[in-house]
Amino acid sequence: MAMNLRVPEDLDRRLEQLAAEEHTSKSALLLHGAVLVLQRHARRREISEGLDFVMSHDAELLTRLEDA
Repeated sequence: MAMNLRVPEDLDRRLEQLAAEEHTSKSALLLHGAVLVLQRHARRREISEGLDFVMSHDAELLTRLEDA
């Protein structure tokens, strides 16, 4: 899928420089960045769901530990 993306000039210059250093394209850098954002979001969601599970299933235990 094609997409147009407008980036500030400063960011474009920095991407251009990094792309040259890494011998890749700006497009590849931006795709990699998007994957990292999605991975971070998924991980935060997993952690949040895990904490919710512990809080709901182990509430009594946590209360006893709090009082110990």
